[in-house]
Amino acid sequence: MDTYLAIGAGLAMGLAALGCGLAQGLATYGAMQATGRNPSAAGKVQSQLVLGLGLIESIALYGFVIGFMLLNKIA
Repeated sequence: MDTYLAIGAGLAMGLAALGCGLAQGLATYGAMQATGRNPSAAGKVQSQLVLGLGLIESIALYGFVIGFMLLNKIA
């Protein structure tokens, strides 16, 4: 049983980091494309990008919390 909890904790942390890394890359790519097409909207795009990146990062933190909760069940 402890082995499955450890594997689950590792998967929760790893998949959360992987998914958030990909999402942040795609969001930044989209923001750079939008800024390149319309440089006058750079300020508005930047503020929306920062908000979006913060929300994406919160998903990674939830994955880490779930992973640590699973690890605490082992000990």
